[in-house]
Amino acid sequence: MLSRYETYKLTARVRRRKRSIEMSCLTEGGQRPLGTSDIPLVFNTHNDRKLLPAFLAHYRRLGVSRFICVDDVSSDGTRDYLLAQADVDLWASPVRYRDARRGREWREALFERYGGSRWFLNVDSDEFLIYDDCENRPLGDLVKALESRGEKRLAAPMLDMYPIGQLGARGEKRLAAPMLDMYPIGQLGAASLDGDDGWMPWEIADHFDGSGYEMSYTKRAISITGGPRKRKFAHLLELMKYPVIFWDPECSLGVSIHQPLPCERNFPAVSGVLLHFKFFSDYKEKIEQAVAEGQYFNAAAAYRKMLEDLQEAGEFDFSHESSTRFSGSGQLLELGFIAPVHYP
Repeated sequence: MLSRYETYKLTARVRRRKRSIEMSCLTEGGQRPLGTSDIPLVFNTHNDRKLLPAFLAHYRRLGVSRFICVDDVSSDGTRDYLLAQADVDLWASPVRYRDARRGREWREALFERYGGSRWFLNVDSDEFLIYDDCENRPLGDLVKALESRGEKRLAAPMLDMYPIGQLGARGEKRLAAPMLDMYPIGQLGAASLDGDDGWMPWEIADHFDGSGYEMSYTKRAISITGGPRKRKFAHLLELMKYPVIFWDPECSLGVSIHQPLPCERNFPAVSGVLLHFKFFSDYKEKIEQAVAEGQYFNAAAAYRKMLEDLQEAGEFDFSHESSTRFSGSGQLLELGFIAPVHYP
């Protein structure tokens, strides 16, 4: 863990950089004040219209009462869809995702606009939070449990999810779902998510890698790597995030969304995951678009590698001996992906 002096130097550097950056969010739907009982969720999105109905339904069921979104110039109907949602405040920015430090400037601006010193959810539109007994316990109960433990953040790694066969788990019981990178087994071109057919994404991308992860502790945060993108493409991506966060004047995302300041808050028990949905039938188009726009880390180097592999293979198949079918928070607890939450 960083010493107090190291933390002070890092925080001072981030604050100087923040003062040097001029970035503003422009409201599209009108900012409305939050009530003391509101549970707000801040998220970025770009052409994820097909995921948004399930995304909003999942978090509404968990107890989110306000969605605060920055739409990064979507062209697939995302903006019109969100403007029609009564519980969504929609914002746009004069700068793109990359120039806003991959969206971190947007998030910090919105935390400040909506008032600090309160709990927020902080995710992307392809991330679905899961925690112990989330099928029955709302976010308010989770926050109370974190407060009772003296914690101001929830640690939750991403799990990439993937479907099985052509239809995934459609027709079976629909489950609430953490960040696990989910991917389909078999040909991804058959894994279609319509967005308006009532299916949740984990009913299609219903598998994840049940092993093959490495966990370590740095001075700044918990680190977790692994999953299908590492074994398929050698991507050493940081999976750990902190999607439930108490934001106050000491906080900053200036270093990384994976290592928010102050760093001493980044070492709680890993009590959640984010089911992460990247791969459906339109994945080729998504990869090509990411490469062309270059908005992601290192000019979208990870996507360029995927595109090269795709051009060589013609199709992706994520199936592996570690592939595990997702069945809910109890399974993740049993497998050791999440720690139990002792609710007050």
